[in-house]
Amino acid sequence: MEQFSDLTAAQTFTETENRMNAEQIIATLKTLVDDGKVLTDPSDLDTYGKDWTKIYPPKPMAIVFPKTTEQVQALVKFANEHQVALVPSGGRTGLSAGAVAANGEVVVAFDYMNQIIDFSASDRTVRCQAGVITEQLQNFAEENGLYYPVDFASAGSSQLGGNLSTNAGGIKVIRYGMSRDWVAGLKVVTGKGDILELNKDLEKNNTGYDLRHLFIGAEGTLGFITEATMKLSRKPDNLTVLVLGLNDLTNTMDVLQSFQKQIDLTAYEFFSHQAMQHVLAHGQVQAPFETEAPYYALLEFEATSDQVMDDAMALFEQCVENGWVLDGVISQSETQAQNLWQLRERISESIAPRTPYKNDISVVVSKVPPFLTEIDAVVTEHYPDFEIIWFGHIGDGNLHLNILKPEGMANEDFFEKCQQVNKWVFEIVERHQGSVSAEHGVGMTKKPYLQYTRSETEIAYLKGIKQVFDPKGIMNPGKLFD
Repeated sequence: MEQFSDLTAAQTFTETENRMNAEQIIATLKTLVDDGKVLTDPSDLDTYGKDWTKIYPPKPMAIVFPKTTEQVQALVKFANEHQVALVPSGGRTGLSAGAVAANGEVVVAFDYMNQIIDFSASDRTVRCQAGVITEQLQNFAEENGLYYPVDFASAGSSQLGGNLSTNAGGIKVIRYGMSRDWVAGLKVVTGKGDILELNKDLEKNNTGYDLRHLFIGAEGTLGFITEATMKLSRKPDNLTVLVLGLNDLTNTMDVLQSFQKQIDLTAYEFFSHQAMQHVLAHGQVQAPFETEAPYYALLEFEATSDQVMDDAMALFEQCVENGWVLDGVISQSETQAQNLWQLRERISESIAPRTPYKNDISVVVSKVPPFLTEIDAVVTEHYPDFEIIWFGHIGDGNLHLNILKPEGMANEDFFEKCQQVNKWVFEIVERHQGSVSAEHGVGMTKKPYLQYTRSETEIAYLKGIKQVFDPKGIMNPGKLFD
């Protein structure tokens, strides 16, 4: 099996080994899906050939939209026979270039596989096609008196298949876990073109290897998820938000430990003062209180009784007395809670005009303060002109490091300097036994740094698994590893 050592090698794969030219490939693709579901217009190639990363320019051969698992299977079998590289495309909200087609690949977009197929109130499960939007699933659950808890800022555009392919987490992990924790069963098309029904939605199924967990987080490198049966939960009761101004970064852990002893938190987020300043300047959001603090924590919990509210206020007062918290505000209605969430959820859009270079990293929760402090010091020392924006899901150890491009600096120069930052950051990640990618997968941007989190032996096993499911290397080539 030929391995891809770089983008040029991947391009060679599609150009020289393929016995069909591009026109023949496109003509055949049109016979495998419904009429009008193969696009080759340059604007479509640009839209569907990339995700939220801006590093690799998209250059796909064509965009194809299947509507059924059987059509996906036909595409994969054709790709195997004629050595055509396939790249999956969901909501394209990833930040690791996992859905970028930069070398003449065929993009398989799941936009038309967007149906909710079945619902079981007794089992509290819902079977969805891979193109179902996260918010669509959340709304369906709510309409049926239930709750789908995996949530993030891109819920209005991200697709379920992409969420599962990167094992997305988001803002509720501290209480509800990652995407994989809500998967009862999967239907997949492997890189060989086989259709597999994995776990059959069973709660208990101890019959050997659980293959669904190989496909969750695999970024489409083993095959494509076409359907997923998702578990649902009861709706949370009276979600209440508390925003606190912290005196010091280490106080994030003090506050977390104090609250967790008495209250089950559904979210625990943090952001720096610089991050909030960008949100306020962006408009439509007000400061939570007049006092300025270097860092802020956002806590969410179910205020199921007056006693829970009393406990929360007592804990807040205790944190103030201990000098951990400078000020705070608590929501008194659902609208106020949503408004307070905007302080955290609008950070990404508020800094987007500054071309942020993003790193999505994690350590165990207890190591967050020294880990963040060490990274911040290194970046600030070497690049004092770079503005650093910190925020993240600190309750589960996931931090978002955003380096903003100085005005007047060319993108190419900025990205080159950030590559040096990466080396320092990931050396610190390795020292703290953390992850170079907490949520957005490896794709192409994190591929050179995989060894900082995974051992050589682990990577060898990963490549062996890839060989079993995708022996011809057609599934999202050049992603995760070479």
